[in-house]
Amino acid sequence: MQSHDPVTNPSHADPVTDAGNKIRRFALILGIVLIAGFLIVHFRKSYEAGEVARGTAQTSSAPPLVNVITVRQAPASLALKLPGATAAWYESTIYARVDGYVATWTADIGDTVKKNQVLATIDTPDLDAQLAAALAKLKSDEAQVQAAQAAQRLAAITYERWRDSPKGVVSEQERDSTKSGNEGAIAHLNEAKAQLVIDEAVAERYRALSKFKQVTAPYDGKVIERQIDIGNLVTAGSTANTTLLYKVAQNDPMRVFVDVPQSAATDMNPGVAASITASNIPDRVFIGKIARTADAIDQRARTLRVEVDIPNPKQILVPGMYVDVSFELPTRGLPEVPAAALVFRSSGPQVAVVDKNKQVRFHPVTIARDNGNSVEIGSGIKAGDVLAVNVSSQIAEGDTVEISQSKESPANAPAPKN
Repeated sequence: MQSHDPVTNPSHADPVTDAGNKIRRFALILGIVLIAGFLIVHFRKSYEAGEVARGTAQTSSAPPLVNVITVRQAPASLALKLPGATAAWYESTIYARVDGYVATWTADIGDTVKKNQVLATIDTPDLDAQLAAALAKLKSDEAQVQAAQAAQRLAAITYERWRDSPKGVVSEQERDSTKSGNEGAIAHLNEAKAQLVIDEAVAERYRALSKFKQVTAPYDGKVIERQIDIGNLVTAGSTANTTLLYKVAQNDPMRVFVDVPQSAATDMNPGVAASITASNIPDRVFIGKIARTADAIDQRARTLRVEVDIPNPKQILVPGMYVDVSFELPTRGLPEVPAAALVFRSSGPQVAVVDKNKQVRFHPVTIARDNGNSVEIGSGIKAGDVLAVNVSSQIAEGDTVEISQSKESPANAPAPKN
């Protein structure tokens, strides 16, 4: 029989050896894939870093982008818009003039009242007692005057009899005594009359105070505050420890207070028209005129206080409102630029003029009038000059810039001609 060698026969290969060979091949392929991936990622990052470096170098070497505007003359008239506040034509704080207790009140906040209308009544037991005592004293004084008058008449008759008696009938001493009695009676009568006048004044004072038991409105207006209720103890006076009874305001016409910058103060004269709007009253414009000014600049704020009077028959405006006030002011024919075109440095305000070579030249300027978003320039530039706006602090004198053509550039900002 023919024998077979299990070791040398290829049809009987070892399964363990085959598995090992497969693992080694898989590990080799995986290593090749990982190395290839690492190399791809490394070269890609190197390429991207190079692109960033090249882009940064190009950006740093490129001229900075700026927005520009072309200087123009200011229009014939300018609308100066400033914040303001409304105030009542009259506003009165009403205090008690007598001590007592609140008996009734008939007017509440928001009520429209007429002049001399009774708002509340006050019970005044102490005042009533003082008035009664004063009137009783007055009657006593009147009786004293009548008694003094009778005594004076008797003294006068007696004196006349003794004075006209023939000499020798009465002695000189008796005649002098009757004369003295008559003069004393006259003095007593004058004293009684004087006391009557004094007590009449006291009684009249109490009568006048009694009229203040009724709290009345000082004028036609509206109650804007009430601080009393029935039974409250009220004290006469207006000290820091005294509680007010009412606040009454008259809102037609209405005052509007505006603080105008010093640069526009010379144009604020009585009679200048003003338009008033309020955010809480849309689509409504109130027309008024400057009625008066302080004629003095506030040293702290450098502003001029201006008062505008406006009619308010329907009571639409109320005191304390925030409003916008627009004045139509004549201009001076000076160049006008946006406030963003100004550069403030230690030497004063400047503007960045972009010349025909796109180079920046800083020109010192003087501000003739600050209108908020725009500024009238007194000197340093002229109409037609091209200015850079919102200039970066990194831009220096003589730097070359690139004119931005983005949509954010001002509409009146053509690029300088080469």
